[in-house]
Amino acid sequence: MATTETTVVAPSLKRRFMNLLAKPWSGVAMLLVFYLILIAVFSILSPFFFNTRNMLQIGLNVAYIGLMAAAGTPLIIAGGLDLSVAAIAGLTGVMISLLVGLGVPVWVAVGLALALAAAIGVANGLFTTRLKLNPLITTLGMMSIVSGIALVLTGGLTRPLMIPGFNWIGSERLFSIPIPLIIMVVTFFALWLVMTKTKFGRFIYAAGGNAEASRLIGIPVERTVIVLYVISALAGAVAGTILGAMLGAAGPNAAGSQLLTVIAAIILGGTSLNGGRGSVWGTLLAVLILGTLNNGLTLLNVSSFWQDVTRGVVLMLAVSLDQLRNRALGE
Repeated sequence: MATTETTVVAPSLKRRFMNLLAKPWSGVAMLLVFYLILIAVFSILSPFFFNTRNMLQIGLNVAYIGLMAAAGTPLIIAGGLDLSVAAIAGLTGVMISLLVGLGVPVWVAVGLALALAAAIGVANGLFTTRLKLNPLITTLGMMSIVSGIALVLTGGLTRPLMIPGFNWIGSERLFSIPIPLIIMVVTFFALWLVMTKTKFGRFIYAAGGNAEASRLIGIPVERTVIVLYVISALAGAVAGTILGAMLGAAGPNAAGSQLLTVIAAIILGGTSLNGGRGSVWGTLLAVLILGTLNNGLTLLNVSSFWQDVTRGVVLMLAVSLDQLRNRALGE
């Protein structure tokens, strides 16, 4: 009798769990609960964790990562993928440093670096939409090209970027809040408005949900995807600018190691790899979770090697959760 009751309860619990995953708000809600639990655990384990200074430091540390993840979210929702964004961030810092060294005013150098990033975004978009190349292969190749150019220009060395009137972007605060953190939050809010309150936002979800049907009803799918690749590349350039200003230096691979974190944050935030579903707020929570995890483990003197293992585990769990959500939605 007990066995029969167990077999009846188990499918019932599984069905309830799958129904919960199918709710549009479930992903963000679960992330928020997990984030609060994470904060509580680290607050208990370390007396240095839960204070205003450390929480703001976490936000500062993830600001440039959050920028790349924020722009990557609508792109993946629309069915694209950009693996070159972190390489673009590295090249941007290198370009600014080199141009300033040649006598170009720093903000003109920033503008030229942003223009180069936009051109790379257009190239990614055209290759994936007009030539119908796989986004993963296209942007992986672009990542290699961009990283290679940055290495050639610098000889693999880090270049100084200590420029008065420029480094304040990474070091100054407004009402005690770091400028990079403010830029990240404003970016997330702006993208949320675009994705939920504009016609372009509806195009994003339609392109990822069913590209062919969207074309048949007149939605400019290709143009939408190209614009999103440009936005992603520009976000990478802005992230590279902020990182260079924070560090006072520009390295060809300055942000390269954070690509896995960017992708993990987007997927963990509830954005489907199949496209058509996701939200920037879920991505923001995921960025904060990953940043909090790194910060807490560092305060507990956990080896950086184990932190890499943790990020890999989180990515695997995020992909697994994404597959469960797809099953719950019948995709």
